[in-house]
Amino acid sequence: MNPERRPISSRNHKRTPGIWLGLIALVAGVLPAPAADVDGWDQVPDILARIVAPTFPERDFVATVFGAIADDLVDDGAALQQAIDACHAAGGGRVIVPAGIWRTGPLHLKSNVNLHVMEGATLLFDPDQARYPNVLTLFEGVECMSFSPLVYAFEQENIAVTGAGVLDGSASETQWWDRKRPPTPQKADVQRLYAMAEQGVPVEQRAFGLGSFLRPSFIQPYRCRNVLIEGVTLRRAPMWNIHPVLSTNVTVRRVTVDTHGPNNDGCNPESCRDVLIEDCFFNTGDDCIAIKSGRNADGRRVGVPSENIIVRNCTMRDGHGGVVIGSEISGDCRNVFVENCTMDSAALGSALRFKSNTYRGGTIENVYLRNVSIPKVSGAIVLMQLKYQRETGPHAPIIRNVHLDNVTSLSSRHVLNLGGVEGGLIDGVYVRNSTFSGVRAPDIIEHVRDVRFTNVTILAETDAAKPAAAALGQR
Repeated sequence: MNPERRPISSRNHKRTPGIWLGLIALVAGVLPAPAADVDGWDQVPDILARIVAPTFPERDFVATVFGAIADDLVDDGAALQQAIDACHAAGGGRVIVPAGIWRTGPLHLKSNVNLHVMEGATLLFDPDQARYPNVLTLFEGVECMSFSPLVYAFEQENIAVTGAGVLDGSASETQWWDRKRPPTPQKADVQRLYAMAEQGVPVEQRAFGLGSFLRPSFIQPYRCRNVLIEGVTLRRAPMWNIHPVLSTNVTVRRVTVDTHGPNNDGCNPESCRDVLIEDCFFNTGDDCIAIKSGRNADGRRVGVPSENIIVRNCTMRDGHGGVVIGSEISGDCRNVFVENCTMDSAALGSALRFKSNTYRGGTIENVYLRNVSIPKVSGAIVLMQLKYQRETGPHAPIIRNVHLDNVTSLSSRHVLNLGGVEGGLIDGVYVRNSTFSGVRAPDIIEHVRDVRFTNVTILAETDAAKPAAAALGQR
């Protein structure tokens, strides 16, 4: 049953408090049967057993020994890179960045090196494009040769960025972010890159970097194993903040991401396996966490899904979505577990968001969310957009087996806004043991099969002072 729903007018909402929400179960084809099996959580112990943070030899390489000077007018990039190289050559350890301001260009991590930024220390990255050589990187899900990320590692093992210090990307309305602002000089380069990928141009020939307008990620481990990012604060990112690509065994723990530039996503694991994101704080200019797996033909060419992603004990403030899957999802995604998080801001669009279209395709399956508190979001608790950016093609996107359990919210526009598409599939959205208060408009459910509510209470915004059972009842 695929009814198409539109939000009612605010006038009708006020005139029929409570009753219109009670009709959703009938109009949307909600089934009375219990929600499907949620034993997917049984996988979590095995996944966590494989996610082991790297350890490092008890050797310290202090940046000042290599000539670094805590003066924001002095370029410490060469000294910091020398310390990293020496640490690696010695078999590993910690590179210590003491308190102070340390101006630098890009830093390239190597195996067995922990870049430890101490409390009171700031790594201040120079926004001068000429400092950032071309490396193999990923821009919006497409491989290319472009600006080095600010902290980059390629095919390394046992690497870390830790400490209580700050990494400052120095982006601003006149540096990096201006490339995205009108008249968007970045757009022509982005379209050229997409065209190269669709035409099958070899990656090494997709050259951008100096003279182009793409932007680098902040921290990017590329084809790495055993990665730890812990404790640090990230500010003023050029683009995405933490962007592991084609990496395995990744831990992101107690990190603060506080930056509101364009596309300043907090943490975007892309085509990664066994990832733990825990105890983090996200306040971003885009998605807080966005799980990805490549875009369009390039994503299908690489063909590596993101899988076994655990998000727990995190706080999401501003952003387009709390936990998002897509839109670069052509390589698929499976087994995502979100628990014990708080998502709360009038500037947070949705709690759980899915993005794709029939040009990008991709299968997203086995997504579990439980014990999540959502005091306020501006849009839907769950938003599924399979007409994202209105691109069309022959690749039907699929979303299936999505579970919400013990979710509470106090203010949202919708509980569910499920925008399917003909030829695509949304199959199996199960909500249990949850209470949604302050809901301003009915659910929108288009081209969806099998939506089920069990022990769910929805309270309209105008009925906030009434008992839930009087406004809607249990369903």
